[in-house]
Amino acid sequence: MKRILFLILLALGVVLPNVEAQKFAAAYLDMQYILKNLPQYETANEQLNMISKRWQKDIDAQQELQILNSNYQTEQIFLSPEMKQKREDEILEKERYILELKRKYFGEGGEWYKKRESLLKPIQEEIYNAVQEIAAEKRYDVVKDRSADPSLIYMSSRLDISDQVLEKLGAK
Repeated sequence: MKRILFLILLALGVVLPNVEAQKFAAAYLDMQYILKNLPQYETANEQLNMISKRWQKDIDAQQELQILNSNYQTEQIFLSPEMKQKREDEILEKERYILELKRKYFGEGGEWYKKRESLLKPIQEEIYNAVQEIAAEKRYDVVKDRSADPSLIYMSSRLDISDQVLEKLGAK
């Protein structure tokens, strides 16, 4: 009987510390809310929009392709085979040029992507550092982004550190 009681106590001694070790402190933040309230993010977004509009105007200015195409369709009957070929080549060359411009500015790894990266990366690093500092101060093991997790249905507002992050960044 003493042996069984000893084994039960021993088992509890092994299990209970492990149960305690599984606890962790968590918090969450709303990245969209933080970004919306950071003036430097708004400034970066405005710069990106201005650049994007300027590049789009460059691309739109090249849209004389439609005029070339429409003129070709109208005059096609009167053109010699050599002239038809020349016009078709001209239209194809213009199409390639427009596609190349779009790819250069807005394609994967394009100018817009690079500019966005250079403007937003410092802001993201600031936010990350602020979150890291708060997590270290408050001893949080996990900090989740509420705006990026659709499965997060409810969390107590006392666990929201978004305003603390903004305060640490000097906003608000």
